[in-house]
Amino acid sequence: MTQVTSHDAYFTQLSDALRTANLFRPTMLLDLDRLDRNIDRVAASIPEALDLRVVAKSLPSPQLLDHVTARAQTNRLMVFHQPFLNQLAATQPDKDLLIGKPFPVGAAARFYDHHIANQFDPSKQLQWLVDTPARLHDYAALATQRELQMNITIEIDVGLHRGGVSDPAQTAAMLDVIAATPNLTFTGLMGYDAHVAKVPTAFGMQKREFTSVLDRYQAHLSVLQNKLTPDEYAALTLNAAGSPTFRRYQDIDFVTELAAGSALVKPLDFDLPDLADLEPAIFIGTPVLKASGPTQIPALNGLGNLWAKFDRNRARTFFIYGGYWKAHPVSPTGLSNNSLYGRSTNQEVLNGSTDVQLAPEDFVFLRPTQSEFVMLQFGDLAIVRGGQVVDYWPTLAQGS
Repeated sequence: MTQVTSHDAYFTQLSDALRTANLFRPTMLLDLDRLDRNIDRVAASIPEALDLRVVAKSLPSPQLLDHVTARAQTNRLMVFHQPFLNQLAATQPDKDLLIGKPFPVGAAARFYDHHIANQFDPSKQLQWLVDTPARLHDYAALATQRELQMNITIEIDVGLHRGGVSDPAQTAAMLDVIAATPNLTFTGLMGYDAHVAKVPTAFGMQKREFTSVLDRYQAHLSVLQNKLTPDEYAALTLNAAGSPTFRRYQDIDFVTELAAGSALVKPLDFDLPDLADLEPAIFIGTPVLKASGPTQIPALNGLGNLWAKFDRNRARTFFIYGGYWKAHPVSPTGLSNNSLYGRSTNQEVLNGSTDVQLAPEDFVFLRPTQSEFVMLQFGDLAIVRGGQVVDYWPTLAQGS
């Protein structure tokens, strides 16, 4: 087997780890050493008076969630998918679960249909998210018809404009409906503000938008303070932020918890100034199947050779095992997709210069742009500790 000569020390070590573990297929690698450092840095960034709620979709493995929550000393998860909700309720009955997007009422009903009674008590440990009066009506009907006790958290629009209640008067009206429905309990608000990190920083635009986010949130809190007793208000979950923004809440005392997930493994889309101290902890490693000179374009003989003359980074062609993931090549450096040849989930074509010394059965590494979907595409996660594959952690199941 030809040894890779164009990786840096870190990726050479990962390459050796895959070779030693005989993982000559597309593999999602999770660097546990980097993850632990990220957990510690994120946890240290959460103000002492607030709690961290870990976003399960961004870390979609029961053992990974156990590891993160134990190290970060939190039992709070945010869940975005009904099958995952059932699995977490079954396997992690000690967790406090907040739904992160409004489920269709049929999905909520399906959760109860498939929930097997255990120590997890949905009436105490599960908060459903509603975003409109119509959805609240649907949930009220479900709770009443099935004699369920359901906790309701209201999604508010703090500026992302992806849905949720924007008018505090509507929040007040929804509180009245909840109060009038014996099977419902109001448990809090959720305001997601990921858009803030994408607002231009020029002329103070980003800072002003974050101030507006806080003002919008507080407008809804004023409604709650007028309608609830002090004890009821003190018991609420007031969720805010996300991986792009959780560090901006250092001096904010009107929320109770901050959400984060992707920051802990730092996929490419989270290369943000606020997260500069965190390390990428997930990579796709996959073997090279075929290596050659310039790409030969079907039915256009010679075009690849001509293209390579104008771009030295098209001088070599590599077909890899799998591909078309939400990810970009990171090692060896200088690799890129070939837009003219086309994308493939079976044998992706990558191009590089003659400096890229890869041969069949060498490895290419890609960095996912996100974690929440990509981590589910490879089977068990290969867990790396000290530069070696030491374990395999199953991902959450897309079951019933």
